[in-house]
Amino acid sequence: MRFEEEIMDQVITDIVVLAAGQGTRMRSARPKVLQALGGKPLLEHVLDTAQALQPRHLHVVIGNGAELVQEHFSQWPVQWWHQQEQRGTGDALKAALPGLRGADRVLVLYGDVPLLTADTLRAFQAKTPQNALGLSTAILEQAQGYGRIVRDAQGQVQAIREQKDCSSTEHAIREVNLGMMILPVASLQGWLSDLSANNAQGELYLTDVVAIARSSHHEVWPFTFSDASEALGVNDPVQLATLERIYQRRQLRHLQVQGLRLADPERVDIRGTLECGQDCWMDPNVLCIGKVRLGDRVRIGMGVVLQDVEIGDDAEVLPYSVLEGARIGASARIGPFARVRPGSDIGVAAHIGNYVEVKASTIGNGSKANHLTYIGDSEIGSGVNVGAGSITCNYDGVNKHKTVIGNDVFVGSATQLIAPVSVGDGATIGAGSTITKDVPAGGLTLSRSPQRSIPDWQRPQRKIKES
Repeated sequence: MRFEEEIMDQVITDIVVLAAGQGTRMRSARPKVLQALGGKPLLEHVLDTAQALQPRHLHVVIGNGAELVQEHFSQWPVQWWHQQEQRGTGDALKAALPGLRGADRVLVLYGDVPLLTADTLRAFQAKTPQNALGLSTAILEQAQGYGRIVRDAQGQVQAIREQKDCSSTEHAIREVNLGMMILPVASLQGWLSDLSANNAQGELYLTDVVAIARSSHHEVWPFTFSDASEALGVNDPVQLATLERIYQRRQLRHLQVQGLRLADPERVDIRGTLECGQDCWMDPNVLCIGKVRLGDRVRIGMGVVLQDVEIGDDAEVLPYSVLEGARIGASARIGPFARVRPGSDIGVAAHIGNYVEVKASTIGNGSKANHLTYIGDSEIGSGVNVGAGSITCNYDGVNKHKTVIGNDVFVGSATQLIAPVSVGDGATIGAGSTITKDVPAGGLTLSRSPQRSIPDWQRPQRKIKES
């Protein structure tokens, strides 16, 4: 362990996440920090990163939509603090001061800055001496919207000037404040008490503590982010979409390094977690939601939606199929245009074909339903063939009933299985049958009305209206 890390481990650090802003530019009834990025709220990304740093306490300052935010994160180990009026970031941090007693320093994060990584924040902490004020900075060609880092002739940081308060000379500064700060708790209450709202926005800027600290000759240590995109925040739907693409590229780049092959990384989205084995392939416009796990050599076709699914080795999901809450066995083939619904377990080398829907059913190894079929609340054995247009009639309008089909059964096309019903091993059901009773093993079972022909029968003719 490096010396810097040893020192950091001895420092008691709390983390405060400022999440009280109104977010009016989002044009949404939901609080800004509950807007989704990669399938989960902005604030959840920040809290995940904060927890990875193992702070003594994790604090969140809330204001706008406080009840909704607290309700969403009710199971999280968070201390909540309320900013009663929206009077700026300095005032927001004041709200959390009572919870910081006993900490050496506090790391300040923001609930609408979701792309920060734990590695970057660990480095920020390690490079900031225990009693110093730590700043996060970057050098940007386009500094519009950022506060500028003001240095003296010796290069020492003297202040942060918010853009609306910058002079013409300060506007030209390219070194900017990214917002995250490390503050010594022993000095913090005095600094916050000295804040003034004498600025363009009439707010108590947390950034003004830099000038206050320097006036008392306190150390200020800037830490330059190597990737400034980590510190991008969200103020409106356009910025949220921009961060979404950055987030997706980051996730997919990580998976590509691990071996995932992508036809077009710009057209695959992950809203959750994706785990892949070796030599997996994805075509464009694939959406992964929740927890998705792929074995080795899995191929996913264009336009597929995968939600909370596990797919075995050598399986293939053909284009425009939707799989949710299911397990797909090794070497299975799904689609195209198939839907596999929650509670389904598709066996090894099974086939679920085009316009086939499976719901809460077990399909045995090597079984096939290749065309225009509905299978619901069923147990199907191995080596079964379900013909085109066949359905299990599992719902009587009140209750769901089960269909059980044994091994090596052949179900002819356009068969209706009226549950509850069972079909014995090796049975054959003739096409067009309506099965209302259990089918014995072996042999042929069919249910058909006698066919008859009526000679000279005339189709109804459409009457021609007189004008």
